[in-house]
Amino acid sequence: MRAPFAPHQYIERETACVRNEALFADRLVNLLYAPVRETAPALFRALTSARVSHLLSLLNYGPLHKPAPAGVDRLIRALGIDPSECLGGRAALYSPRAVFERRIRYWHTRPMPTDPAAVVAPADARMLVGSFADQTRLFIKEKFFEFDELLGAQRPGWRRRFRNGQFALFRLTPEKYHYNHTPVAGRVVDLYAIDGAYHACNPGAVVAAVTPFSKNKRVVTVIDSDVPGGTGAGHVAMIEVVALMIGDIVQCYSDARYDAPRPIRPGDFLQRGQPKSLYRPGSSVDVLIFEKDRVRFCKDIVANMFRRDAASRYSKGFGQPLVETEVAVRAPIGAALPAPAAVFKGGGGPV
Repeated sequence: MRAPFAPHQYIERETACVRNEALFADRLVNLLYAPVRETAPALFRALTSARVSHLLSLLNYGPLHKPAPAGVDRLIRALGIDPSECLGGRAALYSPRAVFERRIRYWHTRPMPTDPAAVVAPADARMLVGSFADQTRLFIKEKFFEFDELLGAQRPGWRRRFRNGQFALFRLTPEKYHYNHTPVAGRVVDLYAIDGAYHACNPGAVVAAVTPFSKNKRVVTVIDSDVPGGTGAGHVAMIEVVALMIGDIVQCYSDARYDAPRPIRPGDFLQRGQPKSLYRPGSSVDVLIFEKDRVRFCKDIVANMFRRDAASRYSKGFGQPLVETEVAVRAPIGAALPAPAAVFKGGGGPV
């Protein structure tokens, strides 16, 4: 009999304590990414397809799935959601879908740093950071995604610009607030979608599948933050990645709270920390990619990655310490660094 996946732990940022993660549908994911993937590859491909993922989303969160209020109460308690931070309070959480697509009073409950050079978390998530440059301590070679594949073949210019840069990976678990917020202020210079599969983002599945985030469906938004009013972190690629049971990524940027949401288009100026998009129910991943030497990650997040007192599936599966830190949306994760004097403005775009 195949042994179950090992426990998975992360670091709670506020206390620096090790916490256990209760992984949703862990047995099912274990079955899917081990026996099914190995013995029935055609079935595995079908189960991680857009059609099946959309069907699962409808069955679990669609309009026909209307449990009694007591069932919703149990879901809220099981997920550890605080209704008092939600717009409309408990009354707004009338169904599983409403729970997963909830809006929060982020302007009160998720304070943002006043430093204009701060880069902030795009989501309530568990995060890792890394580098594409092999001479750095944070070098993580193609464990979560293949760099060239992640940005898509249709945009080779962005691969050139971001090569040897840094990245931050944010894993949104099912209980999280599922709006994504802008990590920097700046002007949108490109936005495009890349088709793909719907692999799970469970840490065990990530280890088993190898580079799943560059194989999943995703939306890439490139922001130039070296503009008046920008954060000054160079070009930043924000990549929203679907996962198992994610029905869609809805682009719905708002300049103030959740007011007047609109799709994002090249040329738009985005304020830092504002709602940008919404994941439909499930779990999902955000990836931020930075140009080389344009961001310095927060020391506590970097130090936590190398802790040996936490049992991370990533550490065990990839043979090196890789421990996540739980962060809040709009919390600082790093600081912008000025462009090297030798770098001139322009070039390296979506050629």
